[in-house]
Amino acid sequence: MSVPPHRSCTTIHTPGFSALTIEQRGQDAAGITVSQGGRVYQAKGNGLVSKVMSDGARLQRLPGNLGIGHLRYPTAGTSSASEAQPFYVNTPFGICMSVNGNLINIEELREFLDVEAHRHINSDSDSELLLNIYAHALTELGKSRANTEDIFTALRAVYEKCKGAFACTAMIAGFGILGFRDANGIRPLCIGSRPSLTLEGATDYFMASESVALKQLGFKNIRNIKPGEAVFIQKGCAPIFRQVVEQRTYSPDLLEYVYFAREDSVMDGISVYRSRQNMGIELAKQMRQVLGDKVIDEIDVVVPVPETSNTSAAALAAQLKKPYSNAFVKNRYVFRTFILPNQGLRKKSVRRKLSPIECEFEGRNVLVVDDSLVRGTTSREIVQMVRECKAKKVIFASCSPEIANRHIYGIDLADPQELAAYGRTTDEIADYIQVDHLVYLSLDGLKTACLDAAEKDSGVDDFEVGVFNGKYVTGVPEGYFERLSALRQGGKKRKAAAAGLTIVGATEPAEDSAVVANSGPVNTASPDYREDISIYNFANELPEER
Repeated sequence: MSVPPHRSCTTIHTPGFSALTIEQRGQDAAGITVSQGGRVYQAKGNGLVSKVMSDGARLQRLPGNLGIGHLRYPTAGTSSASEAQPFYVNTPFGICMSVNGNLINIEELREFLDVEAHRHINSDSDSELLLNIYAHALTELGKSRANTEDIFTALRAVYEKCKGAFACTAMIAGFGILGFRDANGIRPLCIGSRPSLTLEGATDYFMASESVALKQLGFKNIRNIKPGEAVFIQKGCAPIFRQVVEQRTYSPDLLEYVYFAREDSVMDGISVYRSRQNMGIELAKQMRQVLGDKVIDEIDVVVPVPETSNTSAAALAAQLKKPYSNAFVKNRYVFRTFILPNQGLRKKSVRRKLSPIECEFEGRNVLVVDDSLVRGTTSREIVQMVRECKAKKVIFASCSPEIANRHIYGIDLADPQELAAYGRTTDEIADYIQVDHLVYLSLDGLKTACLDAAEKDSGVDDFEVGVFNGKYVTGVPEGYFERLSALRQGGKKRKAAAAGLTIVGATEPAEDSAVVANSGPVNTASPDYREDISIYNFANELPEER
């Protein structure tokens, strides 16, 4: 989106304006906040961005030349529309913030904000905590107006106090846009520029998680925000980059390349497409090593689970010299299954999402290739569909290693007990998903695949891989996992209550034991149902109702 300029020689764009391009990053809620002069206007709510923004109608009514946007994929907090981002605080200066990531010391931050900073937190979202930490640091400077140096100075408090992964954009009303990234570079953030489309002689700047969002709107000169680095773009001025804290590591989340990112993106100097090609090559080596030539020779066809595994599967088929077939037809109007709230919905969604071409499977030894195997629910259902098509033998290959640990930096996979690889051997997982053979790409093979796809000046020296081996780049505070499990269980019970469900079986994972007790509209009296009334909200007012 191009926000109309307001007497400025620089228009500034940030994540969310090209939301449809990277909507795979969040489908629960969407929001945008813009500034004209010193006033802030916003539109946000639950649902896909096209729904929230009324197919662009609301965007046309938002004034200003500064703005930030967000696509929500919740890993903390509730499903309330009030927790759609960006968040806003009025003191000091009027600050809005969008956060991609997850903090792991939220109890410590809540205590500090309550006891020392005396700031009120109105949600369960860790993103609101991060915003208030920054706002408090700016307040402590004691100024009625901030300058660029103040923006960077206050940011040091965020790095000192907030532990975890974060890539953030913030807007100071009427002043400018700030972007910054955690000191390990776990979550992605890049910036680009183009000649302004709305003001002659001006320059537009745009920050986003993925380069494809910039490229599709004609932005060039794309560079990554480095770990521990920030950029501030004052209204009407060129960006100023500042290394706020020393880079600890350069360790982007390895799951970005396996699954989360779009294939036409380049992240931290690594082509997602090339990395997935390399995953197929490395997986072919792994299969020969694990299965041997006899089993490989018996394979009749290689079939990807669309779409993130297509490239890897094609490269794998080429390496093994086997026919490749897109034998699963994907319904593009059913969204990702692993982010659905319970196992029953995920299982049903697989059948709606994928339809097999029976003749491609019947009487054949089939190698099914997927990007990952998380809970195993989806994989087991896919294998069952292949069996129903009368395949002779089913081999399953995963482009990622075994996932047996929590993901704590912004991708909400599951509690460990819900993961297929938790406490199971590879043979036991194969039995669980009902395949003849199962092969995982090794962690070293996955790292090699991504590093071999890196540009010379990438700077990446390692990856965040805690979800695979339990070794997290930031470390984990004592008691964190226990608190996380308690929060997840509490969240499931609140969501079930809001939807009119009864949770049965206290010792079982709630998402597996929820049964419908009654049906009807969402319970608007539930704590999970709240409208955001912190500032004037365009999201609840259709253009024709004004």
